[in-house]
Amino acid sequence: MAEDADALAAMARILSPHCRVTRMSGGALIADWKRTHFFGMTTADIQKFADAGSAERAELAAGLVRAGCATARRKEQSDIEVGLWLHGVHLLIRTMGFGRVLRLLSLAAPDYARADPASAEDVARLKRAVQSHGRRSWFVNDDCKAEAVTAFVLLRRRGLKAVLHVGVREHPFAMHAWTSSAGLCIPDADPRGHAFSPVLSINCKGQ
Repeated sequence: MAEDADALAAMARILSPHCRVTRMSGGALIADWKRTHFFGMTTADIQKFADAGSAERAELAAGLVRAGCATARRKEQSDIEVGLWLHGVHLLIRTMGFGRVLRLLSLAAPDYARADPASAEDVARLKRAVQSHGRRSWFVNDDCKAEAVTAFVLLRRRGLKAVLHVGVREHPFAMHAWTSSAGLCIPDADPRGHAFSPVLSINCKGQ
């Protein structure tokens, strides 16, 4: 019974937000409420979702994507693309202001289409790329706001969960921004060992 629940949860994590999965006696029913379509899956197919690395699960997930019940992840951005995004975001913050850029995030970083979390390896690679460009560029100059917004946008555009935080420190007063995903923060949430208390967190639909 516990294995069935885990398999159903694994299936639900890859479904689009408008799809719901319900356990049935002979398997499961996927209800696509956006298009009012319904799809059935056998118990054997459901159990395959419990094995995250199996070829069978990948094949079933591809089938859900073709049926419109799940959204395929976008490919990981190249190192050059990360650098271009970082410079563009930094320029946007300098011209429009950080607050206005945050209000535009729902357009640049749409609500994630898949609920399964990003892998720590993916986020770690993005973190290295973002911080490498930030430190090498005299223009960006290790700007935490640009790095956090860039990471948030790129992760969300790949359909992955990410939360952007803005925090403050009282003594001496300072502000800091970072994006968290898969247990990692871009940039670090406590640079140089200084802790910041979050005062704003943006996740679903810019809220």
